Amino acid sequence: MTPDELQAARDRVVPDVVAGGLRVLFCGINPSLMTAATGHHFAHPGNRFWPVLHLSGFTPRQLKPSEQDQLLGYGLGITNVVSRATARADELRPEEFRAGGEVLSAKVEALAPRLLAVVGVTAYRSAFGDRSARIGPQERTIGGARVWALPNPSGLNAHWTVSTMAEEYARLSAAAEQNGS
Repeated sequence: MTPDELQAARDRVVPDVVAGGLRVLFCGINPSLMTAATGHHFAHPGNRFWPVLHLSGFTPRQLKPSEQDQLLGYGLGITNVVSRATARADELRPEEFRAGGEVLSAKVEALAPRLLAVVGVTAYRSAFGDRSARIGPQERTIGGARVWALPNPSGLNAHWTVSTMAEEYARLSAAAEQNGS
């Protein structure tokens, strides 16, 4: 992928991978330029979503971004708080997060997943105005879905390793199993 091809992907929207009644709907912050250029969620080579998803027990093997549609067979889906692609999440404005939270809430009410997992506690705080939110289950529910905030799998998130993220994602996986999800 050339730098020009990546820049051409700026502001593109990547279709969600969703269906009604999912066990878990994972919600990223917004698409990266690599995601927008390829059309595959969490496509940047430094993003750790796919290895963490496997290591935490959600998938029997590590899927490639190009295999994202297989998530539906596991009762999993992907959306984003903000739909437009940027090089970095810090390019997003606060009002985009708030508007994205409203759109996400409507989407969750319509799709009725059992759990909503926002991957990035800062994005969760911004989208829902909950400054005290921490990683893990939240008090909030949306349309019957329990809400979790998970570590952002971006390679830029140096506070979390693949194994510590996998432990946190595994807590969500266990909760999904306990709830008959």
